[in-house]
Amino acid sequence: MGVKGLQYFMEKCCPETCVKVDLREMARQHVSCHQEGSNVTQPTLVVDGMACLRSWYSCKAWVHGGQWKEYMHCLEEFVGAFSSAGIRLVFFFDGVVEKVKREEWVKRRLRVNEEVARVFHHVKLYAQQPGRELFCLPSGLATFSRFALKALGQETWCSVREADYEIASFALHHNCMGILGQDTDFVIYDSVPYLSVSLLRLDTLTTVLFSRDKLCHTLQLQKSELPLLACLLGNDVVPEQQMQRLRTEALATYRRKHPQSPANGEKIYAVADFISSNQLSREGTQCVSPLSSSDRDALEKGIQYYLLPGQKPLWDLHDTSPPDSVCLMQSYAAREKHIRAECFMVYNVLYDGVVECSNTLEDMEDAELTPQAIVFLPCRERIYGILLPTNPESGERLPIVTEWFVFPGNLLKEAGVVTPKALKHSGVKPELKVLWFGTDSEATCLRLCTFLAVFELDEFSAEHNHLDGSLMATLCLVTYIATQVGQLSLEDIDAYLSQAICVRYKSYTELLHTRVTHVESRAVQLASLFVRGLTHLVAANSACGCPFLMEHLMPWNNFDGLLFHSKYLLAHSGRPREELLEGNVSWVSTFHSLRVLVLRACSRRGQTIQSRPRTPKHGKHMCDEEQWTGRGSRSGQHGPPAQRYPPRGRGSRPQAHEHSRPRFRRPESRRFHLAPRWQNPDPDFP
Repeated sequence: MGVKGLQYFMEKCCPETCVKVDLREMARQHVSCHQEGSNVTQPTLVVDGMACLRSWYSCKAWVHGGQWKEYMHCLEEFVGAFSSAGIRLVFFFDGVVEKVKREEWVKRRLRVNEEVARVFHHVKLYAQQPGRELFCLPSGLATFSRFALKALGQETWCSVREADYEIASFALHHNCMGILGQDTDFVIYDSVPYLSVSLLRLDTLTTVLFSRDKLCHTLQLQKSELPLLACLLGNDVVPEQQMQRLRTEALATYRRKHPQSPANGEKIYAVADFISSNQLSREGTQCVSPLSSSDRDALEKGIQYYLLPGQKPLWDLHDTSPPDSVCLMQSYAAREKHIRAECFMVYNVLYDGVVECSNTLEDMEDAELTPQAIVFLPCRERIYGILLPTNPESGERLPIVTEWFVFPGNLLKEAGVVTPKALKHSGVKPELKVLWFGTDSEATCLRLCTFLAVFELDEFSAEHNHLDGSLMATLCLVTYIATQVGQLSLEDIDAYLSQAICVRYKSYTELLHTRVTHVESRAVQLASLFVRGLTHLVAANSACGCPFLMEHLMPWNNFDGLLFHSKYLLAHSGRPREELLEGNVSWVSTFHSLRVLVLRACSRRGQTIQSRPRTPKHGKHMCDEEQWTGRGSRSGQHGPPAQRYPPRGRGSRPQAHEHSRPRFRRPESRRFHLAPRWQNPDPDFP
């Protein structure tokens, strides 16, 4: 993210560009300077949500699938700190990946794959969660953070083009006091002050302002010349290697002119001197000779990327702005809901037919469990079938959706191509107009039936009247997973269902007491599979006109990673179901009812779920005594599953392993603080 090397340059080579600020005082000054008569404008910070995820997720446990109720509490504390200071927050999240940035997106995904592999290597070696140096965000964090902030009453937006651009544009247009993020592109945009979230202290509301004016003074450049500087140094639009020859020439010239110049930061000094000495900003890219036409086009696109509405380039550029979305009523409605962060995936399918999913905690060395991208492919095909025309008899060419999904074995050399499929529950495709705008009882029934048909679970329509929304969502998701994953066992289903029932009645403080003896890599994958499944429930709900309240599909209402892990270990060690449900008679009854429904649905499809308890795989460095891990204080194209993941024999059934009962341990004292600063944050992971 941002301009290559600029963050380091400003912090280490010219620290005068990094100014410590008190946000309360900054807000007071902003109000003083922007009072309109008797009206006082509330100071507003525009927050780059993707850049904040690592800071927001300060829960100690992360590898187990996410501690979602605790995470909600983290967000409440974050929002509350600014609210008490009278500062309004507006949050922006990435809603699309633009074509010009796809190459960089792929590079990051492959890099994170290597990090995920190291996480699983550590888990299998030590049977414990890795240290913070291997920290990976829980799957789906970005998606669910949008809904979480809206649930907290915060103004939240999802971009329809590059989020950095929309953030800078919104902040400038609405005269905001600053942008809170972690991306040096915000230094380049001629917008409001850029404030660091990684250096934010929430208790004192202080952080560092990266000064655009001081940077220009240091480099002897005009603000209007910063976009050219960014492109010559390399950013997400202009790859760093593309301008390597020009930077080499600039550096050689700079060293001849300044032989005593220190090596630290000289690359940026050299490029800035090259711009001013050759008057590039005034004469245009034509004077940069000899530049190939592709290099010149890349520079022009890169410079255009930084021009906000109403701002003019220093020379004529080709128009590279993205095309407007189609004007169909459904597409317009989807765009509005997408912008307001009220839906998921629908706009991307209708707008340009491109969908992506970032890294998930999946073990590339474990071929037993099918990757989530393939597990949920059939339901995505049907979601696409609802949104796009699928009538082969019309004679028209069938639409396709291109998918950039990260999963083990996919090198992301090209997108997967998916053809939408019609629902099987009837020969008539439900009309979007009725699903989205119908108000009668027939439309309400159609929404639910269509949602269930996406997961081929039509038989559960009657259960909707007997179960609350979150349990109904769990029933659908667990049943779908059980029908798609051949190696799922009774113990896995028991773990899924028992935790979903128990978590509904536990506060985040009660969940802090959850303990697990060790970490099982298979349980880590099953947890991530469940959370990714929730995002597909959200997508289906969006496409079907929301037969469920979105809050019923949120993980803080039906999932906790550590709780699931504890239930998984208990289930696979042969503990009675009463113990899984913590001795609560009502919970046991609900559990049995859901379990019968899941197994009956699997049986109808010719699938028998067997009991296969697994002997815990303690890492070789585990102590003989039990070690309890808790939360305490936060310190290419998809082929069919059979092709990539052939069925494996189940082998002999392992013997059950007994664990002694966990002893209660008082949680450590907790106070909110931001996660440590990371050298290479990857906000796209979720």
